[in-house]
Amino acid sequence: MNSISHDMWQAVSSSQLGACAETLASALDEQFREAHQPGGSKTLRKFAVGEVSDLLGVSPANLRMRHKDGSLPEVESDARGHRYYSAEEIDKIRDVLFRTGRGKSAAAYRPGRREGDRLQVISCVNFKGGSSKTTTAIHLAQRYALRGYRVLALDLDAQASLTTLFGFRPEVEFAEGGTIYDALRYADLDAPEGERFEPVPLRDVIRKTYFHNLDLAPAGLMLSEYETETANNLRDNRHTVFARRLSEALESVEDDYDLVIIDCPPQLGFTTLSALTASTGLVVTVVPGMLDIASMSQFLKLVSETLDAVSNALGEPIAYSFVKFLVTRYEPNDGPQRQTEGYLRAILKDMVMVNPMLKSTAISDAGMTHQTVYEVDPRDFIRTTLDRALGSVNDVSNELEGIIQKVWGR
Repeated sequence: MNSISHDMWQAVSSSQLGACAETLASALDEQFREAHQPGGSKTLRKFAVGEVSDLLGVSPANLRMRHKDGSLPEVESDARGHRYYSAEEIDKIRDVLFRTGRGKSAAAYRPGRREGDRLQVISCVNFKGGSSKTTTAIHLAQRYALRGYRVLALDLDAQASLTTLFGFRPEVEFAEGGTIYDALRYADLDAPEGERFEPVPLRDVIRKTYFHNLDLAPAGLMLSEYETETANNLRDNRHTVFARRLSEALESVEDDYDLVIIDCPPQLGFTTLSALTASTGLVVTVVPGMLDIASMSQFLKLVSETLDAVSNALGEPIAYSFVKFLVTRYEPNDGPQRQTEGYLRAILKDMVMVNPMLKSTAISDAGMTHQTVYEVDPRDFIRTTLDRALGSVNDVSNELEGIIQKVWGR
């Protein structure tokens, strides 16, 4: 076997790695601005009659008739007379339908919380990277916002992929702060008065997004400090215990939202445990492969044992309204995947969601420009491919929405 002299290899210094980072950041910034012209910020497209009918639960003919009789506000139409609706216009129409109550129960047009309903905090979790946690979280958040729910998307992953998908550059816009870390961090109680770094109210870091009814609590690299700070402060009784920090932060804004969708990091650290403690429901994403299922089994065992310890420390039980396993990146024509999915359903039964999230080139292609299937221009995609992806995401969202409504007693 030929040997290669070490002299043939050049050492790579930390400064060179830094230069690579700068070069990548510059290229990403240029790509981002090109993708989101004008102004370098994201905007949301308008929706066709068929999409709006699906979101509102009325037929296209009913929608057209209501426009014709003047009971609905007029919207933009093209040269052929086809109407297109912004998310804000869809919400105004939802208000009209709610007030008039024609066609079905008026309350169905406003599906969010009513008096006495508990804020639903849903975490997308798994041990393993690449299980589509972020993809699931953003599509659920956007779909529910379009359905009329008041939604907070909460990014708890220091890699901040969810934040990036919402059109932010975490390494640029949040380099000095402004993320969920600022609301979770520990006060420097030993510092002189006036020099302490205190946590800020969650409301101060929440950002409005280009998506109507959908706000974001962004993440950034500094969120990784929460792991170290928690470890250092575990025995300091002067602080709110880590397991309650996120719960208490969410309590301060719970009147503003119906749903909170959390994108968790791919490990079981203090950050994920904070989410698990604050959650009312869990969506565990799993790719149908035996190695992925084996990893998930270890994750669940560790979660169970760790939550028991946290529960004992808090002196109160930790329980969920629901725990659902979502099969992701599913390819129905893949024999081994079908077998693995069947194996999972045979073991976990109705804890596995009926509808899987299909693997789709439409979803991955949309992600290339930091978009989702709800944001892309349908003209840029093969219609059947996009419809298949939308159908899959909508089916998953609708199934979970039914579970949420049952939790609220409906």
